[in-house]
Amino acid sequence: MSEAAPQLVPPVESPAPTLAEFVESTGLASVLVGVSKDPNAKVTVLLVSRTTGRAVLAVKVPTTTAAAAVVAAERRALEALPRRLPHDLLGSVPRPVRMVDASGLPALVTTAVPGAPMSRDYLGRPAAARARAAEHFAAAGRWLERLQTATAAARAPIEVDTGAASALRARFEDDPHVGDDVARLAEVSAGLREHAVPRTVVHGDLWFGNLLLDRGRIVGVVDWEASSACGEPLRDVARFVIMYALYLDARTRPGRRVRGLDGLRAGDWGAGVAFAVDGTGWFPELFRGFVRGALDRLGAPPELWRSVILAGVAEVAAQTDDPAFARAHLRLLRRLL
Repeated sequence: MSEAAPQLVPPVESPAPTLAEFVESTGLASVLVGVSKDPNAKVTVLLVSRTTGRAVLAVKVPTTTAAAAVVAAERRALEALPRRLPHDLLGSVPRPVRMVDASGLPALVTTAVPGAPMSRDYLGRPAAARARAAEHFAAAGRWLERLQTATAAARAPIEVDTGAASALRARFEDDPHVGDDVARLAEVSAGLREHAVPRTVVHGDLWFGNLLLDRGRIVGVVDWEASSACGEPLRDVARFVIMYALYLDARTRPGRRVRGLDGLRAGDWGAGVAFAVDGTGWFPELFRGFVRGALDRLGAPPELWRSVILAGVAEVAAQTDDPAFARAHLRLLRRLL
């Protein structure tokens, strides 16, 4: 059987083949590469050439009906993206191939994008931490600049909230302090709205696990399920730096210093983000410089960087599917506020 990717066809077909039937028809080997830990999880399966070992297709398989709705949203987003992206960026974005049936739920088949996940060497040798982080931030910054410059539309007031305040109040109604959090967050959001930036394509979940690298360049970006064709570009800026800082102490015992990151001591959940926002040293400078640089490039005052981060933490607390992860972000937001 051929090991080339099937010809791209409209992803709405009836009846859809089962996942097993589709995999068998391609002649490709299947490799399970990712299982989300969220309550409404998605399973990612790569279909790999048996001769070259390279990934040809990727299948995102939902495990619940709620997850199936998210997969359908990603399909719609990927169908629309080619109309907004320049040719040099299209190669970093998966293309929808078709839908298949996975135990009664619709799974999305896309082309596989190249590169190795940034997460592969995220926590590598401590001695190389500074150079590694600088390379990662530079790669993310270049890709974001290309995306945002190419898709820039009319300017509008900065709106990083996207309904986070009301969602926080509803989600944490059992927390007696959430009202104070929301009130202070409203002040932050109001300050941001006094300034405008262009609306652009927004990925929506731009953390390092979704970025694929090759020789220091981002050549693939996956998981577009939360994307927007014309949204607030600072959401991607905030998400990248927050998630990058969040796990810096993941391999260090509580109370100990994190090797390679002078000034960071493992401790309370979110210590890396608090260190990046309020600490001193090369990583806080890199973290803040990334946000300040993006604000300046988009035509907004760099001094707004802290407000952008606060709004980004609030967005995770409001929108993440995992209740424990959400509550931890609420506590982090409260600490930073």
